[in-house]
Amino acid sequence: MRKILFGVIITLIILFSFKYCGDKQEDKIVLQESSELIQEQIKNVGKLVVTEGHFSEVFNYKNSKDIFGDYFTSEKKALVVVNAEVTIAYDLSKIEFEVDNTNKTLTILSIPKEEIKINPDLEYYDIQSDFFNPFEAKDYNDIKKIVKESLDKKLEASDLKTNAKNRLISELSKFYILTNSLGWILKYDETHITTPELIKTLKF
Repeated sequence: MRKILFGVIITLIILFSFKYCGDKQEDKIVLQESSELIQEQIKNVGKLVVTEGHFSEVFNYKNSKDIFGDYFTSEKKALVVVNAEVTIAYDLSKIEFEVDNTNKTLTILSIPKEEIKINPDLEYYDIQSDFFNPFEAKDYNDIKKIVKESLDKKLEASDLKTNAKNRLISELSKFYILTNSLGWILKYDETHITTPELIKTLKF
């Protein structure tokens, strides 16, 4: 009877050990699958997010030059029509992150700065100059500089940067949705992201 009882106890211990090891192995598999899914999602989001805009402007360029003191003034001028394409992009393939399998935590370490490109197309009309004050390369460079400064101001006054930031936040929110669904924690630097709305308050 004792031998039978001893045999039953040994069998139960072996079965329990197998079940425990099987559960641990299953946990490792699930954890590995979650980690791979998160990293795959990061690759999918790692794309170029681009916001585009268009600006148009007309400039009247003038330059006067005194000849022989104040006796004679030579003036040159031109009408410049500017059409500019503006893009603001975030290259999310440059996101730096860290996956902590042990603590089930995805930490976003850094997010790339926006890349701003302004491509102006300048058309010159009614160019007027004379022998004493001709149009030169310097005039065209001055016009380009003036145009660039004006377009920079227009960009700052527009909502393009805000729209680009909103698109970035929308992409980052996908990380929260994924980690939250898997029971993981999402962090940006030292900030624990507990709601999608919290992403909007972060400084990138």
